[in-house]
Amino acid sequence: QVQLVESGGGLVQTGGSLRVSCAASGRTLSLNDMGWFRQAPGNEREFVAAISWSGGSTRYADSVKGRFTISRDNAKNTLYLQMNSLKPEDTAVYYCACATTYGSRWYDQWEYDTWGQGTQVTVSS
Repeated sequence: QVQLVESGGGLVQTGGSLRVSCAASGRTLSLNDMGWFRQAPGNEREFVAAISWSGGSTRYADSVKGRFTISRDNAKNTLYLQMNSLKPEDTAVYYCACATTYGSRWYDQWEYDTWGQGTQVTVSS
């Protein structure tokens, strides 16, 4: 069974950058679509970004488009989220997740069947 472990979260000032990673173990994820979601206190978990198994297709929430970049290294079994121009409203716990295939519902958390434990990202104003 695959396990996902996020890392790289932390405290950053407004306008700063941070890269979070998601390392998979147990089996290869090279054939899985993957995504990042986030959850701020008092809010529901929301979609951030998704990437197809090959890395050839990426999707972003409107709120992060142009600032965040999702990528993957299948040789390292690792998923990344590069976050630039961070804003206080980006503060949340960030979760990576994998799906057998999300099809056209890359934004839907119910399409993903394995989740990491999350990493906290805090953006100070």
